[in-house]
Amino acid sequence: MDREALRNRTKQFAVRVVKVFRALPKTDDAKVIGRQLLRSGTSVAANYRAVCRARSRAEFIAKMSIVIEECDETAFWLELMGETDILDKARLTELHKEAIELLSIFAKARITATKNK
Repeated sequence: MDREALRNRTKQFAVRVVKVFRALPKTDDAKVIGRQLLRSGTSVAANYRAVCRARSRAEFIAKMSIVIEECDETAFWLELMGETDILDKARLTELHKEAIELLSIFAKARITATKNK
């Protein structure tokens, strides 16, 4: 997958995270976890854009590590929302699947970049 396709994919992921955030109930736990999800889920796209502007392999690897962390954190918050019944698990399944797929793509990219140092 090329950079532009991944930029679009991560942006669409962020859009979907925002929509889930807007659909959350107005309970205290949903607000706290929702803000965490919103922050990490939108950060994936923003930080991937920074990866695309990396000026060196070392910078690429460092910035990609941030994307990986944010992706993993987003998956966690989605799991927590489903397991605590903040939202129905079925509603979160596709978004969680996308978080895991993106995580896999970025982890493999970092491994390749590290090997090719």
